[in-house]
Amino acid sequence: MAAKKEGVTYEEIIRMVRAGNFAPIYYLMGEEDYYIDKVSEFIVDAALKEEEKDFNLTVYYGTETTTDEVINAAKRFPMMAERQVVIVREAQNMAGKEHLSYYLEHPQPTTVLIVCHKHGVLDKRKKLAADIQKKGILFESKKLYDSQLPGFVTSYLQRKGMTMEQQAVMMICEFVGSDLSRLSGELDKLILALPEGERRMKAAFVETHVGISKDFNNFELVSALVAKDVLKVNRIVKYFNDNPKNFSLQLTLSVLYGFFSNLMIAYYAPQRTEEGIAAWIEQPRWQVTRNILPAMRKYSGVKVMQIIGKIRETDAKSKGVGNTIATPGGLLKELSYFILH
Repeated sequence: MAAKKEGVTYEEIIRMVRAGNFAPIYYLMGEEDYYIDKVSEFIVDAALKEEEKDFNLTVYYGTETTTDEVINAAKRFPMMAERQVVIVREAQNMAGKEHLSYYLEHPQPTTVLIVCHKHGVLDKRKKLAADIQKKGILFESKKLYDSQLPGFVTSYLQRKGMTMEQQAVMMICEFVGSDLSRLSGELDKLILALPEGERRMKAAFVETHVGISKDFNNFELVSALVAKDVLKVNRIVKYFNDNPKNFSLQLTLSVLYGFFSNLMIAYYAPQRTEEGIAAWIEQPRWQVTRNILPAMRKYSGVKVMQIIGKIRETDAKSKGVGNTIATPGGLLKELSYFILH
């Protein structure tokens, strides 16, 4: 196959492999284990039939092998199969990786070499990285931002023929966080728990089966802010501050920004009915009934505009802009006070 440029995506690799276009080398690296594991598993299953794996699948571990041993294995011919696969796990610990450049001068055309380098990346200025890009695939698996997690959940479920309410999507993202292996595992559990014949997951179902706190989550925070329930807001903010492992300020800000942005748009709806506003802001009626309409009675358009500005300011501070001492919990406390007063 033709060499791919740097920046190839997970989806592109899957499409190429599914079409039978195998590269002589796949160097999979980065901080996010999930995509490294998924790509390597997919290539192995696509390249070899189950009965071919006994003789044509060789697995090495970086702590127990050298690059020269891997190269010698890669130079072998397959046995009673079209190709062989050599895979190196924990390659970040393998000595002499730069020797792969010699192998790539004349790679064995019947070998698919997969190198899994986790928790780090190759220096892309070095010769090896350039050689890999010329002959095969250099793939970097990056951690997703919290704001990207809902898209991951939606796409994952779509591939399984499932859908999930937006509130439920945000709930599970908030509860599990950015560990994609754990997140996909929780989604698989939910799919198995779903009653036969049902294809859509609702928020109550997710709450029950994942064990999400019914009192301390971003959606309860929104509801408390809508009601201007100062005591409840303070309780939720304190819980977030006391449980930093269960709290992502970026995800909270994303939820708040999404809500108040929709609230701002709602003021311009041609029809101020539940149906009219729901259609105008493209949100479900329950969201309009539960939060949008009550919030329109509590907050003026000017105040909402100021709140949106404050959320942006808080986001900037959370990333170090103009902030040297405030903790995520402290920033949320300051933002909540501004919203309420």
